[in-house]
Formats: sequence, structure tokens, C-alpha cells
Amino acid sequence: MSSTTRKRRLNEYFPVDGPIRHTVDTVMIIVGSFITALAFNLFLLPSNIASGGVSGISVIIQSVFGIEPAYTQWALNIPLFIAGYLVLGRNYAIRSLLGTIVLPLFVFMTKDWSVPTTDLLLSSLYGGIGVGVGLGIVFRGRGSTGGLSTLAQIIQKLTRLNLSVCVVMMDGMVILLAMFVLSPEKALYALIGLYITGKIIDMIELGFNYTKVAYIIADKTDEISEAVLKHLDRGLTKLDARGGYTGEERTVLMVVVGQSEVTSLKTLVQSLDPSAFVIITNAHEVLGEGFKRVQE
Repeated sequence: MSSTTRKRRLNEYFPVDGPIRHTVDTVMIIVGSFITALAFNLFLLPSNIASGGVSGISVIIQSVFGIEPAYTQWALNIPLFIAGYLVLGRNYAIRSLLGTIVLPLFVFMTKDWSVPTTDLLLSSLYGGIGVGVGLGIVFRGRGSTGGLSTLAQIIQKLTRLNLSVCVVMMDGMVILLAMFVLSPEKALYALIGLYITGKIIDMIELGFNYTKVAYIIADKTDEISEAVLKHLDRGLTKLDARGGYTGEERTVLMVVVGQSEVTSLKTLVQSLDPSAFVIITNAHEVLGEGFKRVQE
């Protein structure tokens, strides 16, 4: 089953995935994009910190040629969006269209806001935090801001490399360019900002680079098992367990999902059994069908 078919069936299955959910997602993408743009203009851009992505490229281009970062971001995001539509499909294009448009717009609208600090360390820290919060909210709204993350996903699809490796490659190239064009010191501060951004996204969005393992304790394990197999197209393992207080024998479901499927899994479980107990943890490496290939 393709990812497009799986997501379509999932959307048909959940009554909560209707107009209200889409409205909430839209608001989250807009709010997250605004926070990201604000952090960029208040902290990263004034200190010439190019902490990866299209925004980092726009910092470098403004430093060299004096071109407004918003214009650079639009100029780069549009062809990347088209490439994403052609390679990654219509669903990806729909999820990334709004963020691709409004993020550079907010960057342009907030370009003249007063800057609270030009200290490089503070700028990298608070810029990284702000961008992480903004992107985390966008991801929680099931959206994307496009940019080099689109290129990373295209490379991942064509080469089957791990997505986190592709993202690091893209951001690493930008920071390496910043080291030569700006200064090695600015590149080091950019690394700090990028690290903080990744950690904040991980806190907000339940993971950016890691696969997730979910342990589900529920009364309706059979219904949840069937829904996971059918609508998420993921396998699962049934573990025999005994309640510590009641002593009753119970079945615990263990499901391994990708980061982008965490929200869908939680929604699925809650729709079938609102009283279910769900534990989600990071899995730093998963080998097997549907995930990373086993190295021979």
C-alpha cells in the first residue's frame, strides 16, 4: 500500500479529521511560520547566523549581494515546491503550500522590527529556540515550510538514505558555505543554533530524527490491531503482560512507526479507545522491512 493510499484511508476513517481539524492545522502552520520568521529577523539575520536551510542561504546572499532574504526564500522555495509536487506527490504539495508562501511573507513583514540583541551567542541560542518552536508548531499542524527539507525528502525518496542524514547533508552544506563566505566563527555559532533548533523541534513534535516505538495498553486491542494494520500499514507485536495492581493478564501492543506517523497513530488509538494508555519512546535505529535496510 502506498503512503498516499494509506493517508487517504486514514483521513476517511477518522471523523476528527474534518473541517475543524483542518482549520486547527491551518492556524498552527500560520502561527508557527510567524514565530519562525520572527526568530529569524530578530536574532539570526542581524548577526549573520546562517543556521542551515533556505533561510541560511538567504542570510549569506543578503550579506554578499544585499538582496532581501524574503525574496531569496521565495525564489528558492517556488522551484523546490514544484519539484516536491512532481516527486513527492499531491499530498506533500498541499501540506507544504501554505508554509512555503507565508513564511517568506512574514519574514518580509517583520524585517524592520527592533532587534533585542546582537550578541552572537544569545542570537544563536534564542534564534535556534524560536525557529525550533515555530517549526515544531508547523509540524504539529501536519504542515511544512518547504525549503531544503523538500530537497532532503526528494533525495531520501530517490536514494533511500535516512531522512535525517539527508537533512544534515543539506544544512551542513549551508553552514560550510557560511564558513567561507561569512566567517568560521559565524559558522560555529550557526551550528549552535541548528543544534538547539533540532532539540526544540524534538520536544514539541515528538521527534524529528528518530523512529518511534509505541506501547499501547487498552481494552480494545483487537480493534486497534486491525486499524493499525489496515490504515497505517504498519506491523505490530502483541506482548503478554500482567497488571501490577490487578494481576490480570493483558495484551500490550508494540508498534514501530515513523516520526510523521505518530500523530496519526495517537488519533487512531484515541478514536477507538479513549481510555487507552499509550507510551511513545525514541528508537534510534530500526532495521527491517519498512524502515532501514539490514546491512549485510
